[in-house]
Amino acid sequence: MQDVVIVGGGPAGLYAGARLAGAGFATTLLEEHATVGEPVHCTGVLAAEALDEFGLSQRSKLNDLTAARFWSPAGAEVRYSSGRVEAVVVDRSAFDRELSETALRSGVSVESGARANTIRIDSTGVTVTTSSGEIRARVCVLACGANYSLHRQVGLGMPRLFLNTAQVELPACQLGDVELHFGSEIAPKGFGWVVPVERPGQACARVGVMCEHDAAHFFDQLTSRIALRWGISRGDAPRPRQKILPLGPISRTYDDRLIAIGDAAGLVKPTTGGGIYYSLMSAALASDVLSTALKADDLSAERLAPYERGWRERLAGEFQAQLKLRLVAHRMSDADIEQLFELARTDGVMPIVRRTASFNKHRKLILALLKHPPVRQILLRRLAF
Repeated sequence: MQDVVIVGGGPAGLYAGARLAGAGFATTLLEEHATVGEPVHCTGVLAAEALDEFGLSQRSKLNDLTAARFWSPAGAEVRYSSGRVEAVVVDRSAFDRELSETALRSGVSVESGARANTIRIDSTGVTVTTSSGEIRARVCVLACGANYSLHRQVGLGMPRLFLNTAQVELPACQLGDVELHFGSEIAPKGFGWVVPVERPGQACARVGVMCEHDAAHFFDQLTSRIALRWGISRGDAPRPRQKILPLGPISRTYDDRLIAIGDAAGLVKPTTGGGIYYSLMSAALASDVLSTALKADDLSAERLAPYERGWRERLAGEFQAQLKLRLVAHRMSDADIEQLFELARTDGVMPIVRRTASFNKHRKLILALLKHPPVRQILLRRLAF
């Protein structure tokens, strides 16, 4: 019997696996795809300080991001720059492979092409069934991303809010600032984005949308809007990869012999859908709690509860503020968005953004905007419906 079985070989599962195996626990990780890091589902943007915070190398980093341009439904533009590096772009395949190499060196047994089909928990352990057999372990870590079939089997909740996404990396002839596009014709209830990517010998743009429905259609709408400016040829462009995106934590992220981390726990930014940072943070918290519980041979829900208390202490305020803004955004019309853009150009909103914005923490900005009377009037009008 293994000490730990981890379902999912993304950043959350790999980082948790490396820490647990490094602490001396027999750890098996099940990855449904043939190769860790493929296919890429993520834009690969991280806060500038995140690599150092989690003790990761800079090898997967491609380029810095220092400015962003916001585009309204009617095509009005607002530019934001703090004068410093806000975030970095990583090669997600290389990023995941590096995490995988660390996990392997730490002693994790990685089984590729092993999709977890069922999970069964009893008083002495956890049994995970794959197409090739069964894995028996003392505890299971769900790091399976936005796939909640196993959650239903063990009674864990589902995120209450989802959007659909479609994105792909495309060759580009010229690069610009990060772009964020809003409006019902581009990304209803969400937004579209373009991120510059500087690969050796090749300039690229990561183009994507998160929206209420029909993500592939709205991806095409966005690509048509930005193709000329970025020098993107649509003729040979690959189709975007689509997935659902959870925008809020599940009701409970632990149980007897079970912990959910990262996207599998719904731990993503409700405002933007970004999840890498929260995946690594929750993996670190989970591995610390599990190490103590495994040593004590007590893997009850009560013993694992500090994991959820830990991430809630750090993130509950953020999630509450971001979810409120997300729900307001779902109700906003294109006219509302145009009003906000007009305020950003004329009424002192951008100084508030420069003073309070942080890549990973949005609560301070949201609260500051709600104290600005013209912005508050627009947002609260939509909260009333």
